[in-house]
Amino acid sequence: MTQANIGLIGLAVMGQNLVLNLERNGYTVAVYNRTTATMEEFVADHPGKKLVGSKTLEEFVASLERPRKVLIMVKAGKPVDLVIDGLLPLLEPGDLIMDGGNSYYRDTERRSVELTAKGIHFMGVGVSGGEEGALWGPSIMPGGPRETWFSVQKMLEDISAKAPEDGKPCVVYLGPRGAGHYVKMVHNGIEYGDMQLIAEAYDILQGALGLEAAELADIFSEWNRGELDSFLIEITAQIFRRIDEETGRPLVDMVLDKAAQKGTGKWTSQDALDLGAPIPTINSAVVGRIISSLKDERVAASKVLPAHAQEKYTGDKAALIDAVRQALYASKISAYAQGMAMLGMASQEYGYELNLGDVAAIWRAGCIIRARFLNHITEAFARQPDLPNLLLDEQLGQAVVERLPAWRHVVQTAVGMGIPAPAFSESLAYYDSYRSERLPANLIQAQRDYFGAHTYERVDKAGTFHSSWE
Repeated sequence: MTQANIGLIGLAVMGQNLVLNLERNGYTVAVYNRTTATMEEFVADHPGKKLVGSKTLEEFVASLERPRKVLIMVKAGKPVDLVIDGLLPLLEPGDLIMDGGNSYYRDTERRSVELTAKGIHFMGVGVSGGEEGALWGPSIMPGGPRETWFSVQKMLEDISAKAPEDGKPCVVYLGPRGAGHYVKMVHNGIEYGDMQLIAEAYDILQGALGLEAAELADIFSEWNRGELDSFLIEITAQIFRRIDEETGRPLVDMVLDKAAQKGTGKWTSQDALDLGAPIPTINSAVVGRIISSLKDERVAASKVLPAHAQEKYTGDKAALIDAVRQALYASKISAYAQGMAMLGMASQEYGYELNLGDVAAIWRAGCIIRARFLNHITEAFARQPDLPNLLLDEQLGQAVVERLPAWRHVVQTAVGMGIPAPAFSESLAYYDSYRSERLPANLIQAQRDYFGAHTYERVDKAGTFHSSWE
């Protein structure tokens, strides 16, 4: 019987494409799916490939070379636990289970403890890149025991994306236990923010200037040749060019304005609140999706709530387009500054010992947020590994300062015209708050002391104080 180098459970599109990626890179792969017909069809569709199909978990485990390596690609939550429960009686101490799904990092932490106690190695492996990335090379974010990483390092490097600048694999050991899934969670949170910012740029250009999809396609294509060069900008230009065959109109105009979410952005916001990490751009993106889901309420509200806003933009059209480009780039720096600072705080809180330069480097290709801009972040952490915030990097900070007038103009224009731009606004507010030597929190603390005797600190002497404010 052929002994497979690795086994994969879960043959949805991501799982299938990872199998083909592994096989193309020289590995024999055992495959199992809860629905046997899916497995049989997949194997039949790929004759001549080094695949070992299994109808039962017993057959699947028996087909793996020792120590066994199993990659799980099923829906996060209870399905992962059910697969692990099915595998445990069949595995031996020293075998490895890798969870490649979008699991919540706290679940990964729990599974790490439980499986380690049973002698089974466990890794939470974040995978980003969508279907194409899974097939041709994703960004991979592994966490778990360092010694276990060495047993799969070559395999994961082989199937990962390669950064175009230096050819380095977009995978690196990140840290123990849930570190990989934590980084993937924040990656997805940044992705939420990035997408919201792009959507707001579209809304401002469309709402203020009345630009049509074809014009927007040309603008985003042009932007993609400069500092905004990224996967998300690239596909946005392509989206604007697609014509609906049924109506002859741009397909994007026919898409209902309700954005769904799978939870990773929400998890990022929730954990940021627990950590005390300010990530207003990501939070605004999560809220933006929630508000978008209230379609019926918004339609009703639009009929009774007036805007009392400027109806027509009277400034220079080309200048506003360029200002939106600059504001988008500055907001992007702000959003990444928030996300990377959150990772730094989490690394200390959870003992992950993350190398933030490595994190930025493995996001340069393969993943959804891949962008030319990530090279600048990698370089920033190379210059100062303990950099607390990207806004304090000389080059990135200067890039923001240079774009401040355009950034403020865009936010002011959106507000004046009644165009909601929460991510642009929050990104700018984060910058203004972070750069402020003094914030009005002194009044908040005085209020807390007034009604709750919570005490306060003074600017002129050490210690804590309480006053009678009446």
